Amino acid sequence: MTDTPASPTARLQAALSAIRAGGLAGQVSTSPSVLEAHSHGEAMEAACLPAAVVFARKTEDVATVLRACHAHAVPLVAFGAGTSVEGHVTPAEQAISLDLSEMTAIVGMNPEDLDCRVQAGLTRQALNAQIRDTGLFFPVDPGGEATLGGMCATRASGTAAVRYGTMKENVLGLTVVLATGEVIRTGGRVRKSSTGYDLTSLFIGSEGTLGIITEVQLRLHGRPEALSAAVCQFADLNDAVRTAIEIIQCGIPISRVELLDDVQMAASIRYSKLDGYQDLTTLFFEFGGAPASVQEQVAAVEAIALSNNGLAFAWADTAEERTRLWKARHDAFWAAKAIEPTARVISTDCIVPISKLGELIAGVREDIAASGLRVPLLGHVGDGNFHSLIITDDTPAGHARALELDRRIVHRALALGGSCSGEHGVGMGKLEFLETEHGAGTLAVMRALKHAMDPLNILNPGKLLPPGPLYQG
Repeated sequence: MTDTPASPTARLQAALSAIRAGGLAGQVSTSPSVLEAHSHGEAMEAACLPAAVVFARKTEDVATVLRACHAHAVPLVAFGAGTSVEGHVTPAEQAISLDLSEMTAIVGMNPEDLDCRVQAGLTRQALNAQIRDTGLFFPVDPGGEATLGGMCATRASGTAAVRYGTMKENVLGLTVVLATGEVIRTGGRVRKSSTGYDLTSLFIGSEGTLGIITEVQLRLHGRPEALSAAVCQFADLNDAVRTAIEIIQCGIPISRVELLDDVQMAASIRYSKLDGYQDLTTLFFEFGGAPASVQEQVAAVEAIALSNNGLAFAWADTAEERTRLWKARHDAFWAAKAIEPTARVISTDCIVPISKLGELIAGVREDIAASGLRVPLLGHVGDGNFHSLIITDDTPAGHARALELDRRIVHRALALGGSCSGEHGVGMGKLEFLETEHGAGTLAVMRALKHAMDPLNILNPGKLLPPGPLYQG
């Protein structure tokens, strides 16, 4: 490292000069509108303007930026689509926001081996549109227009995880630029390996604190020969939860099973114009496979649902109807927002072993009633993960009430052997729960890894790890 000026502003200007001299002058922006767009993700509470935004187009661009930031001790945060909800992409003071959204190429396609390599700024939707003619698709579906690099950084999952797994199970390898600007490749194209440390898994879920992911080797899957969807409504939320649990325990290879409680369903009926549904807890199902297999899955699920007091089992066989139903599920946040348009909606999630899901939701409903807040519930109940959309006054007092309820929900999940987040990640929003969940010893190992790989603490400081020895956030 070179000698660095003492002033953060002077260090920043030195780094930007080096970035421009490295051939990226036309890719640096300090436009107020660009800075504002990179000051937050979907959670805006902790918004902070970056000092500059650099748009990367290839791995070497990222390496150039990191070499300059490391040489002058300037903090940096990677930015993709800005869809995170826990403050992952909010920059530190006097930081550079490194935008990877222009890195959208498919670097390599291997349909015979069911894999491909993509740049980190490509979205899941864009990838699937481009490879549709191969008969393959990438199944991890967090709902928003997230980039694949961001999905790796947060270990994203979503509605299809119950069948296809999370990003961890669907990434074979990575290209990563380390804090010093060194470029490494992890993993490869083979489906298993017994050599060396599993560095791919180390970077997946690291939230940009250990390195910047620039390319991803993805597992692809064959498109199911047949698809079918169904919806079943329940007068009692516990019956719906029990249905989801029994489906998983019976080993039925369902593609998706999603729950919307009565509050969320009422909002979705209005917002998404869903005809023929009541304001009742509802399970959304999707089935995929050979036609005969799909029929068997549907029959088995219908029997379980009706045995648990399901009121009706409605089909959605056409592609248009399936798309409409799943769009309503993915638009649930905006439907909740529309309940009280001037209010703030704080989206939080947690996860427990599936056998504990009913107990958790029952306790959470008690906490919601005691709080006096309006809180739709929805989730990927097939893997024990659900979300609470806390609607509160857009005031400091309202925010404090929402956070208090959020803490109660998370502590219930932790007490049942769960995690403070099944898919949103830690960012800044879940830092306070890390020691309770993992223990001081485990956090010490995490901090040691961070210090070894990023000794100047320039990569997304203040995220993922609470302050402590070797790491002060």
